[in-house]
Amino acid sequence: MNFSFVERLNGLFAQAESVADTATKALSFWERMMPPEDISSSGHLIMWLFNYTTYVNLFWFSLVCLGLFGFSYLYSQKRHKKAFYTHGNEKKHLLITALIGLGVFLSVDMVITKVSSRDIKEVFWNFPEDSEELVKVQVYAQQWAWNFRYAGRDGEFNTADDVVLLNDLVIPVNKKVMVQMTSKDVIHSFYLPNVRLKADAIPGRFAKLWFDANKVGEYEVACAEMCGIHHYLMKGKMTVLSQEDYDSWKNEQEDIAIATNDTESENLRWGWAWGSK
Repeated sequence: MNFSFVERLNGLFAQAESVADTATKALSFWERMMPPEDISSSGHLIMWLFNYTTYVNLFWFSLVCLGLFGFSYLYSQKRHKKAFYTHGNEKKHLLITALIGLGVFLSVDMVITKVSSRDIKEVFWNFPEDSEELVKVQVYAQQWAWNFRYAGRDGEFNTADDVVLLNDLVIPVNKKVMVQMTSKDVIHSFYLPNVRLKADAIPGRFAKLWFDANKVGEYEVACAEMCGIHHYLMKGKMTVLSQEDYDSWKNEQEDIAIATNDTESENLRWGWAWGSK
């Protein structure tokens, strides 16, 4: 009897472990489905609009499904042996259709247009003024890599002391970062998931965006545009450092740049004067 009790107890423990393991896997899956952590001061604006659009569309979709399956059930052949035919062009039908259409238009299209226009004008296209506090970075996209350029100690871009990095964006925490970008070959999309921003890098044109990061750490830089057979290789890293660590890193990189930059190398001399159009 004791042996049987121990077996049952072990079986209960095994079941408990199985349930716990299943719960852990489910939680892990749900965590992977969640958006990446927002580390910017303006990312919540993007998330609000995304969530609003999702929930309002789910609301209208639910009403459509309720009507579709509800009327199919209520007016099935089993409950109504004799069919009733209507063209749906009576005034009440047209009025109901117009009201539903107006409700969708006002709650979805008009809200999205109003909120997005306000956010673009007041935040995302409200570019910070040029100052010593502003961190400037040039981005040169190519198949299949991200090239980043910082002005050296002379403060000018495309000179011999520039700091040039491959797939590695380094910025200080709590500072506004201004990015100018273009592409060497095809259209790429410079995407920073953790600040909820992206912008297309287009050959022959300059695009710009600004952002900030309020948390130290390492985050992903991705390409959000299908840019060729090895599109998946366009993965970079954004490292957010404390101001002290960033200053130390910048000084070290500037020393290395002055000592090693090859002014004849096309891989290093791709920059442009800041603000060029």
